[in-house]
Amino acid sequence: MFSERLTGEQSLGQDLEALSVSKRLVRSVSQKLKKKYKGGRGEEVDDTRGVSLRCLTLYGRGGGCKVGADTSDEFGDPSSRRRSSSSEEGKGYKMICGTEETAVDCFSHGVKERFWRKHNKKDFELEESVRNSRMHIFLPDDILEMCLVKLPMTSLMTARLVCKKWRHLTTTSRFLQMRRDGPHQKPWAFLFGVVKDGFCSGEIHALDVSQGQWHRINADILKGRFMFSIASIQDDIYVVGGCSSLTSFGRVDRSSYKTHKGVLVFSPLTKSWHKVSSMKHARSMPILGVSEVSSDFTLNQNRLDRRFYRSRVGGVSDVYEDPHRLSLRRQYRNAFDENEASLLPNRKSYKFTRQKSDQSSAKGCRRFVLISVGGLGSWDEPLDSGEIYDSASNKWTEIQKMPVDFGIVCSGVVCNGMFYVYSETDRLAGFDIERGYWIGIQTTPFPSRVHEYHPKLVCCNGRLFMLSVSWCEGDGQIGRRNKAVRKLWELDLMYLTWSEASIHPDAPMDWNAAFVGDRNLIFGVEMFKIFGQILDFLTVCDVSDLGASWRHISRNHITHELDASSCMTKTLAVLHL
Repeated sequence: MFSERLTGEQSLGQDLEALSVSKRLVRSVSQKLKKKYKGGRGEEVDDTRGVSLRCLTLYGRGGGCKVGADTSDEFGDPSSRRRSSSSEEGKGYKMICGTEETAVDCFSHGVKERFWRKHNKKDFELEESVRNSRMHIFLPDDILEMCLVKLPMTSLMTARLVCKKWRHLTTTSRFLQMRRDGPHQKPWAFLFGVVKDGFCSGEIHALDVSQGQWHRINADILKGRFMFSIASIQDDIYVVGGCSSLTSFGRVDRSSYKTHKGVLVFSPLTKSWHKVSSMKHARSMPILGVSEVSSDFTLNQNRLDRRFYRSRVGGVSDVYEDPHRLSLRRQYRNAFDENEASLLPNRKSYKFTRQKSDQSSAKGCRRFVLISVGGLGSWDEPLDSGEIYDSASNKWTEIQKMPVDFGIVCSGVVCNGMFYVYSETDRLAGFDIERGYWIGIQTTPFPSRVHEYHPKLVCCNGRLFMLSVSWCEGDGQIGRRNKAVRKLWELDLMYLTWSEASIHPDAPMDWNAAFVGDRNLIFGVEMFKIFGQILDFLTVCDVSDLGASWRHISRNHITHELDASSCMTKTLAVLHL
């Protein structure tokens, strides 16, 4: 019976072809016959709309899917795509895409979803509103601050690129104070004053000490400026003085240059620059020191014209107006007790009193002063004057000049409220910041040193150190200068005696090496030219250890692009960010 029907279908097809009926009509009729006789199962149809969910939403007036229309001349090919009839039955958009076995999915990627959205617009809008309400759940600002303040410095810079709100939130004074007081800060070393192709590049190289990664910061404001000094106050870096060429802008040219008075402040946390009040005298390479003072600090200017200073000789000093009160300390060192402080009338211990006042004061109201002494003037002459900058009033004030016979200052640092300076003639002096005058300090004979290398003073947690280069005798041959070494010395502030603390592992190839003290660590950078190449070594020493051992934290990472002039113009600062 079934075979007879197929035979009838074929004969009907031949008859229709004989009548020159169009192939399109033949296909349509043939499909209907097959469905009628075989009871073929059609596509799934959306009963509510009469549209197949497996066909595209491209329909003509006569009905039928217009995607993938068959152009094959072969009649009855089950693999080819088919068109629906243009009869009245096609107006219901019921598509005929073949049997279940040979059906072809006419939907391309994403079209089915768009079709559903079009015919279910209200349901889609409701679902979309629910999804958006879940996505736009915001954290409170205080909780967000607690999360962002714990990020490392590099991750914090990346987080600021997320949105304007995060950028604003991480640059407010409240957020910066939270990060400054929190335990999540890590040391960063900033290298200034690098030279490329004879020009001051204006770039800052920053090293994340904890990760050992270098970062480059563009500082166009420093282009053409060289021979300046830097100092760190909390999380800011002060750039003081310097020179710039008058004939060829940007080059390190000392033949015709201008000496600056201006002071710039760089904030690494916000990558912003601003200017503060300028110095009274133009200086290049001044010696800087930073000290924290009480909120009611006032500089004593009664001794500005006096050029002499009191002295301390070998542990015995004038008790009168001596801040260290050395004679009384030696007399009562065995009987002194914190509970019997009345045994020392009129005694003023800067080491303990100042720390107590600092702890009692609010952290957000801390007050710092910046001292600048020495350096070279506008005519390249050595200066013996000094100035002090008060961050609260944004003013520079002149301080008492150094003694005439002191010599040229080559290094200085603030330690326990005293600004210690060292001269090229191996003299040591201290400036009492609270009282406003200089004190000459005569220590035990200092070991011989190589005079081409200037000593560097460093302070770590109230301890005064100095790095100097001296000849070392080796191989058991007494009197033979075998090699030069860089040694770390510590000064006993009680008895004014020097003692060797450590020996630097590298040979002293850089006569202008930079060293900075930070808490219990001493950071040092050496840069020199050898065999036509510029080499750099960054080392750190932990003075809290018994042996004060040195270790390398970076080698030859930044000097492949720099000139030899960078060895002379470089300067280093360390911050906790």
